[in-house]
Amino acid sequence: MITNRHLYRSLLASIFILSGVFAGQTTRTALDGGDAAAAAAVKLPVPATEYVIGPDDVLAVNVWKEPEISRTLPVRPDGNISLPLIGDLMASGRTPAQLQTEIRQQLVAYLSNPEVVVLVQEAKSHKFNIVGEVEKPGSYVISGPMTILDAIAVAGGLRDFARQSKIYVLRFSADGSRSRIPFNYKQVIKGNALQADVQLEPRDTVVVP
Repeated sequence: MITNRHLYRSLLASIFILSGVFAGQTTRTALDGGDAAAAAAVKLPVPATEYVIGPDDVLAVNVWKEPEISRTLPVRPDGNISLPLIGDLMASGRTPAQLQTEIRQQLVAYLSNPEVVVLVQEAKSHKFNIVGEVEKPGSYVISGPMTILDAIAVAGGLRDFARQSKIYVLRFSADGSRSRIPFNYKQVIKGNALQADVQLEPRDTVVVP
């Protein structure tokens, strides 16, 4: 027998799928239009079951028959969210499934058999920046595996006076340190240094002097 709880979860899943479809359309429209500032798109860069939540993502937390607790809220820069009864809770670094399990466990002390669903409403944390001598510098969503060449292509290509052999990626680590990864565009497009076309990570900045 299908219970109201099952219907509730199915409805939320349907909403999530539809929102993902419209989000993808929004992302493509923004990029095709050349509006780099509109890059705070909501398309998930990986499947929802694998997506790792980060700061600036917007989450929809739904608790069955508890509208006072259910809400849509952003992940703060410190990686936390705040919920009634629970208070601050670390969301960054977890998948939606892991977070909803944690919220359910926290609510057991206050509610009988709480049913929790966490959805990523806006995926804003998985972005890269590209600055300098490209046609469309700005921030873009990492919508899948993306290399430095891919980033340059998304940004409209290099300008005439770009220093093609001096491009580099600034990468920030979780401990706050940063590294510089050199990239020689001329060598890579000739096929001489394909290993240098590294895959981008969230918060990377491609610098094109």
